[in-house]
Amino acid sequence: MQAEIITIGDELLIGQTIDTNSAWMGKELANRGIQVSRKTAISDTKDAIMNAIKESFNRVDLVLLTGGLGPTKDDITKKTLTEFYGCSYRRDSQVMAHLENIFAKRGRTLLDINSQQADVPEICETLYNEVGTAPGMWFDVNGKVLISMPGVPSEMMHIMENRVFPKLKNRFETPHIIHLTALTIGIPESLLSKQLETFELGLPPHIKLAYLPALNTVKLRLSGTGINEDELQQDMQAQFDGLCSIASKHIFAREDIQPVKFIAQKLIQHKLKVTLAESCTGGYIANQFVQVPSISKVFSGSIISYSNEIKHRELGVDEGLFTTVGAVSSECAKAMCEAALEKFSADIAISTTGIAGPGGATPEKRVGLIFIGIATKQGSMVQKFHLFGTREQFMSRASNCAMQMVKEVLLTEFGIK
Repeated sequence: MQAEIITIGDELLIGQTIDTNSAWMGKELANRGIQVSRKTAISDTKDAIMNAIKESFNRVDLVLLTGGLGPTKDDITKKTLTEFYGCSYRRDSQVMAHLENIFAKRGRTLLDINSQQADVPEICETLYNEVGTAPGMWFDVNGKVLISMPGVPSEMMHIMENRVFPKLKNRFETPHIIHLTALTIGIPESLLSKQLETFELGLPPHIKLAYLPALNTVKLRLSGTGINEDELQQDMQAQFDGLCSIASKHIFAREDIQPVKFIAQKLIQHKLKVTLAESCTGGYIANQFVQVPSISKVFSGSIISYSNEIKHRELGVDEGLFTTVGAVSSECAKAMCEAALEKFSADIAISTTGIAGPGGATPEKRVGLIFIGIATKQGSMVQKFHLFGTREQFMSRASNCAMQMVKEVLLTEFGIK
């Protein structure tokens, strides 16, 4: 079963708004056995909407639209759909009651322009939207299904989860689909592919392997389809175990998860306190940590020691290091993480010092050079890396490298897998 997604809005085309809707929809639809074969972004014009729908229906039987359902004049999706299907409007009493309730709670007057959101094409089935003012619409004509939803992500997700997915399950026969993902760090996609060549060639036809490279990470995703869910689950687990066994040296996590979140969850689970002394990453790693719920149980604070003055004053790094080996050095990274460990009474401390670029390099120390230190009560270690990319990419790669080092320390010193 294949579907297409059409996102409507000039703001998407000029880059003012990032299209997160189609990414979320594609993932959720795939989990339900519906593959998105094409995504199209179009402007808020009747011709663009009409042409996009016609072209999509020439290829698939299921089309999902988002956007253009607001109360203002530039939101023309509903009007265009009535013209496309050659129908008029009906006023939905349930939507009208919902609008009256919302505006009463807000102490606002329900204007005619707002009331018109209760007018829907007469041949559609209303997809009620309890978290917003614009309802979704379900059209099922001549074997072709079109679903129109608001562009606000939270409203689209609410309608999809509570209205669309149950209806799709009843309307279309779809196979079971299962995805299993392993995360690797520090090995290029090409080398992984070579290592897994024999395994990939031996996969049964209903199971496929995908390589999803990012910033010094590669996700290995197995996707399987089948009629019998229990049999498919057994097949997938056996193949996934084989995949992880072959690539075991490079597997960071046997799940689709961000490295910092994976490490943070381990630290929280085992009640291990963590802190950081960041220079070139400028608090980037700490920021990733604090996005994880409950991290406050093991993370009380860190230091951004960007300048040499702060490294010396707050961490006690010997000023002599700056004139001998320099701030970007193994010795400095070691001193930073050891001082942070003691200062914050932590179980694990992470330090970073390097050259994010584009300036600041020397012939001996190029842009992308970074030293990452890890300190525990048993001792400390430092690794040297040469990373590349923009400043933001450099920081993301550094964070991933640091999490790989922490994972090794958790295993060797704390016995945590």
